[in-house]
Amino acid sequence: MLDLKPNCEGCDCDLPPDATEAMICSYECTFCLDCVNDLLSNVCPNCGGGFTRRPVRPKTARRDGVSLSHQPASTERVKTTKSPAEIKAFAAQVKAIPPWQR
Repeated sequence: MLDLKPNCEGCDCDLPPDATEAMICSYECTFCLDCVNDLLSNVCPNCGGGFTRRPVRPKTARRDGVSLSHQPASTERVKTTKSPAEIKAFAAQVKAIPPWQR
């Protein structure tokens, strides 16, 4: 099950569970849409993969036990340890390769 991290690992902006600008890679690294486009060039600085929109977990249980209240989002904030210069250098090496071929 997705952790639904509460923040962007790049700029640390809040990304609540219903944020439509939350983006994730296949390892659930979480960044905002602005960071994915402007800083990362759609390259995850941790794995090199691409990003897709993070799903929104339903607030209302339409099936027993399946909702945000039953499986709450994470409250643990995560911040990248890489500098913007390191991120841009890494992305420059990888961004020309389509995400599905990385």
